[in-house]
Amino acid sequence: MALRYWLVIVVLGIGWGMSFMFNAILLRELGPLSVSLGRVGFGALGCWIYVLGTRRAVQVSWHRGMALLGFGVLSYAGPFAFYALGQQHIASGVAGIVNATTPAFAVIVSHVWPGGERATVLKSLGVICGFGGIVLLSLPVLQQGGGSEFWAVLLTLCAPICYAFSVNIARAFRDLDPVVMVALALTGATVAIAPLAVWMEGVPVIARAETWGALMFIGFVLTSAAFIAFYWVLPKVGPTNITMPTLIAPISALILGTWVLKEELLAEHLYGMLVIFAGLLLIDGRIARLGSRKRREPRAGMQNQPKG
Repeated sequence: MALRYWLVIVVLGIGWGMSFMFNAILLRELGPLSVSLGRVGFGALGCWIYVLGTRRAVQVSWHRGMALLGFGVLSYAGPFAFYALGQQHIASGVAGIVNATTPAFAVIVSHVWPGGERATVLKSLGVICGFGGIVLLSLPVLQQGGGSEFWAVLLTLCAPICYAFSVNIARAFRDLDPVVMVALALTGATVAIAPLAVWMEGVPVIARAETWGALMFIGFVLTSAAFIAFYWVLPKVGPTNITMPTLIAPISALILGTWVLKEELLAEHLYGMLVIFAGLLLIDGRIARLGSRKRREPRAGMQNQPKG
């Protein structure tokens, strides 16, 4: 994977780790469904500003428009709601940890998906490392928590499962401009979740400046800009590699949760980070290429030696 694509993935991972901190801030004043509504709503607005500003053509049939609506629910409205619902009972760092299961699920889903990427031995080992790191990160918190925390983790786990399917379904829209696709999908997500959010939680009322700031940042930066970058790099790195930001996100989420929200950081969290990084490198294939290169170098050196 080229360095510039790797950098995009790292930035996305750091940014999406920040989203769990902003969720915690938003939940102080908004309900979880309203958090999801605000994020997809402002995310859609940001994408449409970009589409109109760059004069991109929007030509989608009614059938594909309805398909994009469902895609938006699976990719945005659903996962954002699941995270916010879970974060009512678990810390932002724990939510970031759960998010890190996405690459593991993506490897599994891609392996059985028609035309999907087959799981190699190294990627399978990466999946094991990823889950091992998540266990190390999660175990201390789960041991201290009660039943509500356990069910919150399971509920939050629905979000990465949605992502694992959505990155494969996204290939059906490869002929569309990715920015237009994101704009339409976020619009569909907004239309789908708005009535449910209003029915369950009422019309949201925001009185705090910090809530507005968090909502603007999570909507325009971590949704509009981030998903535009996400779908730009997706065809270049594949549906499994594109989920690697979710291995970086828990590190960002834990650091920000500790620094800003004053959540507890344990030694097990640090050990888990190292294991997760190992899984990321295995899924990326960087370790295998480095080892292969080192094995070839001595042979090349021997061939270049002068003959007596």
